[in-house]
Formats: sequence, C-alpha cells, structure tokens
Amino acid sequence: MRVLVFLTCILIASAAMAAEEPKYVLLEKAEPFELRAYTPLIVAEVKVDGGLDAASNQGFRLIAAYIFGKNQVSEKISMTAPVGIEATDQNKSAKIAMTAPVGIESSKSSENAGNQWTVSFVMPAEYTLASLPKPLNPQVKIREVPAEKRAVITFSGFYSEERVQEKTQALRDWIKIKNLKPVGEPQFARYNPPWTLPFMRRNEVMIQVLD
Repeated sequence: MRVLVFLTCILIASAAMAAEEPKYVLLEKAEPFELRAYTPLIVAEVKVDGGLDAASNQGFRLIAAYIFGKNQVSEKISMTAPVGIEATDQNKSAKIAMTAPVGIESSKSSENAGNQWTVSFVMPAEYTLASLPKPLNPQVKIREVPAEKRAVITFSGFYSEERVQEKTQALRDWIKIKNLKPVGEPQFARYNPPWTLPFMRRNEVMIQVLD
C-alpha cells in the first residue's frame, strides 16, 4: 500500500512538472546557478496581505479561480509553472518592479503579518493580451512582462523565508563573481503542488541582471 501511494505521488508530481513553463535560452550553467534569457511573458497577478504562506495560498486560490473559468467567457486556461510570489513594500509610493515568474524580496522580519505580496501565474504562450479572457474578479490583473536576463539559483525541498533569504544571498554572491549588474528585487518561484515529495520539489530564486 505504501509503495502504491509513493508511486502515485511520483506520477502526480511528474504530471505537474510537465506543465508549460516560460520560454528562455540558457546562457550559462554552473549548478545550482544559471543565467537565462527569457522571452516576453504575460502574467495574471493579484495582491494579497499577510505572511508568506498565507498570502501564497490566498493568491493561488484567487488566480486559480480565474484560470478555472471565473472570467467573462467562462474559459478554462491551462495551468502553467511556476507560481510566484514577491513582497511589495507598502511604505514606498511606487510599486516594486515585478517580472514573471514572481519572487520574494528579503523580508524585514519573519512575521510579515502586515506585508503585501504579489502572487502571479504565467499565462500559456498561445495567448496574447487581446485574446486572454477578462477576469471577473477586479483583484486579478493581466499584464505583459518584457524580455530580460535573469540569474537563477535552484533548490529542492520545503521552502521558508529563512531558506529563501539564504539562497538569495548565495545568488547575489554568484552575480558579483560573474560581474553582472542586479536589477530590481529578488524573486521566488515554486513549481510544484503542495503534496509533492520534498526531494522532487523545485524552487528557484531569480534576479534580473544586466551585463
């Protein structure tokens, strides 16, 4: 019975990993780091309050409702990967620049009870801004993200704010070694559903860079 459950989990996780991902060209690889050139993307995003986990779950539900048919034509949109989350500094008048997949900036505390976050899904490549159905929920926004280069660090297992911060610092150190210029805030992306076995999980922190 345990073997059956284990195999079922692997099959479900494998199906999730087969979901469409944003297109990019791999420019350099030195595990666990990569330098990627992403093509333009379209994202559906929503802003939510609370701690990292609560905000991630709430944002996921809101955008999932949109792609599962809560839109003006009741059209179902294919799920893609990853789902992203990025912290927004509410003390600044301007929003923190966001790209997709979305990320999380280093937090001022582990509580983050008063923080606002942007959670997003990347839309399938078959859609344009004109062809995507309009959300019924005004909280869900659709926007285009231009092409850009990103430095990325990949890691498996469960994530926490502390672990994301640790990986972010490692990525910053690699960017400095490569003489790249970081732009904007670090971003965190998760690729797997919550029931995925820890060793099969894929998480990433990415930072936009210039040569």
